[in-house]
Amino acid sequence: MGIYLSSPKTEKFSEDGENSRLRYGLSSMQGWRATMEDAHAALPDLDESTSFFGVYDGHGGKVVAKFCAKFLHQQVLKQDAYSMGDIGTSLQKSFFRMDEMMRGQRGWRELAVLGDKINKFTGMIEGLIWSPKTGEGSDQPDDWAFEEGPHSDFSGPTSGSTACVAMIRGNHLVVANAGDSRGVISRKGQAYNLSRDHKPELEIERERILKAGGFIHAGRVNGSLNLARAIGDMEFKQNKFLPAEKQIVTANPDINTVELCDDDEFIVLACDGIWDCMSSQQLVDLIHEQLEKETKLSAVCEKVLDKCLAPSTSGGEGCDNMTMILVQFKKPFAKSEAPFIEDPSTSEDPEKDSKSVEIESS
Repeated sequence: MGIYLSSPKTEKFSEDGENSRLRYGLSSMQGWRATMEDAHAALPDLDESTSFFGVYDGHGGKVVAKFCAKFLHQQVLKQDAYSMGDIGTSLQKSFFRMDEMMRGQRGWRELAVLGDKINKFTGMIEGLIWSPKTGEGSDQPDDWAFEEGPHSDFSGPTSGSTACVAMIRGNHLVVANAGDSRGVISRKGQAYNLSRDHKPELEIERERILKAGGFIHAGRVNGSLNLARAIGDMEFKQNKFLPAEKQIVTANPDINTVELCDDDEFIVLACDGIWDCMSSQQLVDLIHEQLEKETKLSAVCEKVLDKCLAPSTSGGEGCDNMTMILVQFKKPFAKSEAPFIEDPSTSEDPEKDSKSVEIESS
């Protein structure tokens, strides 16, 4: 459950933005937790035609969530598939790329800076003590060179993070998810899940965990992690005979693609601190209620966070860090019949894991 404060930190980081296609608001709050481990990214203009939004919920520390918020969208842009218009493949490769980038000397150094690990003897940020020679490894691909140093054999962080990302281009919405943060769309007031929560008890997750040599105890992977997919958590990704997507815990995201229509009003990305307190439909209903009173989207998000915050830590729910991004579509889309939607949270079909799938009401 984590360590709780004697009173919650209710100060919020909030932000609003817009472009010609959409407007967004977001808010995050530490709440009762002793530390804030959530991170987010909101880039309405990732490029001239594409918007990017992501919620990252860290566990065991904040650094992996912050690493994803800093680098994941950058990696999407660098993928060959992105230049060919394949957003889904670009997202999948970028999720795996996060794990690759966090290894080795440079990965350790970047994580140390993001974690603000100050050496009490020197007063320096630990990751900046070692500095590789200029140009060393410059022939390596992706400008993420291998660096020799005291942490060259660093296998990656034992902490981890969920990632729920939405990209919007034209009338297409692509959602990539690993973990139990969740994306939801409101279509004519009806909530539709854009992702499924990757819990160990799901059959497809349980099967992979057991085949990779792991076990599930009390609903947790190897008795410790209550997620089946995450970025980071390298201790669960050490089987050298298995590819990344078949490890005990994998960063492999579900990729869902939706054709937007005029009935689509907004999408929500939020960490499980929100979903522990209300269902997808309850949140959509609350947002509609607040939008009748409030035009500033970040203020709507703040109202949701306040409503979810527990009065005490006795119950558990409402005691987590909370982050929510609300994206409202601005212009009408091309007229088309709303596509049928299938709920990914009930699907056990492994073939749907990394393909574009339609989504269903929840």
